[in-house]
Amino acid sequence: MQWQNSWRRILPYPDCVSISLPILPLATPGQRYSCHGCGNCCRDFTVQLRPEDSQRIRQQAWENRIGTNPIVVFRGQEYLRQLADGACIFLLDDGRCRIHAEFGFETKPVACQMFPYMLAPSETASQMGVSFACQSVVENKGKQYNEQVSDALKIVLRGIPEVVRPARSAAISRSRRAEAGELEALKSRLVRWIQCDSPLHQRLDGLAWIAQTLSVAQLNKVRGSRFKELVDLLFDALADELPLHPIGSAIPRQIALFQGSVFARTEDPKPVAEGAPGRFLSTISQLRRNRLWRRGIADTVVPPIGIGWPTTATFGHVAQVNRVRESPELTACDQLVSRWMRSSIEGGRIWGSGYYGWNAVDGLSAFVLSAATVGWLARLHAVDSKAHAPSLANVQAAVGRIDRTAGRAVWLGGWSERMRLAYLVRDDGLRRLVASQF
Repeated sequence: MQWQNSWRRILPYPDCVSISLPILPLATPGQRYSCHGCGNCCRDFTVQLRPEDSQRIRQQAWENRIGTNPIVVFRGQEYLRQLADGACIFLLDDGRCRIHAEFGFETKPVACQMFPYMLAPSETASQMGVSFACQSVVENKGKQYNEQVSDALKIVLRGIPEVVRPARSAAISRSRRAEAGELEALKSRLVRWIQCDSPLHQRLDGLAWIAQTLSVAQLNKVRGSRFKELVDLLFDALADELPLHPIGSAIPRQIALFQGSVFARTEDPKPVAEGAPGRFLSTISQLRRNRLWRRGIADTVVPPIGIGWPTTATFGHVAQVNRVRESPELTACDQLVSRWMRSSIEGGRIWGSGYYGWNAVDGLSAFVLSAATVGWLARLHAVDSKAHAPSLANVQAAVGRIDRTAGRAVWLGGWSERMRLAYLVRDDGLRRLVASQF
């Protein structure tokens, strides 16, 4: 327990707080973050409020001062109101938060204070991670990430006690729980593969192959040291195995499901905006957009993604943009995607409490599908610049957009996503989709 004692020496816990879990820092080397006041996290983001957040805001008497209630209720949950353009009602013209400016940092909603820090508790520790939806994180700007952990811990101790309470560790698969050391063994080999010298598209192909193989493996009798041996065997064989299993183009059904996955990973209902449609109309609109995405007809305009994304690009336009491997900034794109993947894995954000309580095998499959979606979104983002292939800025926008919903969009943890993955792990679906984008 040396790491636990070291944390307590650095950050002694207040006597009034009972801590049952130590907090592990993010292991990804070189990850940086400092807030640069860009205000992007206050635009086009929905902020769900905790009861204590709502109480503080009401005590600040904003409704009398701004002429409208800053809190709205949707499906039984309270949110900060947004303006018609998606900006938070408290966002000032200079990019600052009005609550912060007038009442102090500690009076903002806890979600706003915590961003971009993320925590995923298990039975023994709470793993700290970081969201690439933050522009400073995705651009790797500022101080070393772990230099600022003390600030994040103060927020956790004050406002989010549940993330330092024990939670059930992720299972290995749907049919069995993980035994000691198994998840760490899998995580370690995933990170080693991401760091290897193979081209980015080959590393992603390898992750897809691993996810598909584990999805069909009978793991109930492969436990403990035997599971670790299996993981080592699969990863050690990757470099030799992949060339022996060439893949063709994705079939229409796989493409349709993939387009549906892009929709699921970018959909962001705006029930909290002024003038937003009611629940019934918003649901009908979602169903319509989902149908457009799944069909993906060449001359159909891609439904809106968000602020700063193309508004007139068609699915045909996206198809004309080359894959990421053709990027003139491929090395920088590789570094970004690798850093995002490693941070997500080491930050506990692809299975367990960091990803809808999912098991490791399903979580890895969903993560590979998200990686393929990054490639497609980067191509979409490149359409307006008329580039032949995505640039680093395009890939940055894609990674940031994907991480906005990862672990937050409840539908990604539901049965439709599980059914989609159950189909795509067969017939090299994941590998074909990754190859089509990277």
